[in-house]
Amino acid sequence: MPNIENLKKQAKQYLRWHRERYYPVAAQIRAALPRFRNVGDVQILESSFKLADAQELVARQMGFDGWQALKSGADAMTDEHRQATPRPVLTSIEAQLFVADIKKSCDFYTKKLGFAVKFIYGDPPYYGQVVRDNARLNLRLVREPVFAGDVRKREHLLSASITVATSNEIKQLFLSYQAAGVSFDQALKKEPWGARTFVVSDPDENLILFAGPAAD
Repeated sequence: MPNIENLKKQAKQYLRWHRERYYPVAAQIRAALPRFRNVGDVQILESSFKLADAQELVARQMGFDGWQALKSGADAMTDEHRQATPRPVLTSIEAQLFVADIKKSCDFYTKKLGFAVKFIYGDPPYYGQVVRDNARLNLRLVREPVFAGDVRKREHLLSASITVATSNEIKQLFLSYQAAGVSFDQALKKEPWGARTFVVSDPDENLILFAGPAAD
């Protein structure tokens, strides 16, 4: 079991992130604390969140019912409880894109691809997120080359894959991006496995794959 002092520091870090409105911590709070289970990011960050809440967050992440149970090393989860506890369900995934300019990237994804800015963090900004429907892309400022040479372009390395439900939607999406003057690494085409795909290249040459059925 980790040192209790380290766990206290971790709890204080969560508390500090909440006070600073660091958006990624909202997802951790929602996942671990039942009272925040159906609360949005903004509401979580605006809610009262004290050190005791942060300590409970740490305890629950480690499988304990609360901070006191963690401190005492008590069996917070008996064998019977473990069997009754549902298997963790992964509910979402977010791509991490490395960019050279947060604002420039946000402008591209909002004005060209129809996303909206969920948040921008840092002064000056070094982290942000753009969303469209259920697709979320995290933007991380990096001032140095991430890939060696031209390997990303040469190997067509994707940064994210986004899907739509119907063949009509993938066609409409491609045509709308084409009309917006988006740069394509690959135009709309039918793949051997039966999907229709196209690939967008953003200002940092991140390759975003969009895919849908070839026919409904």
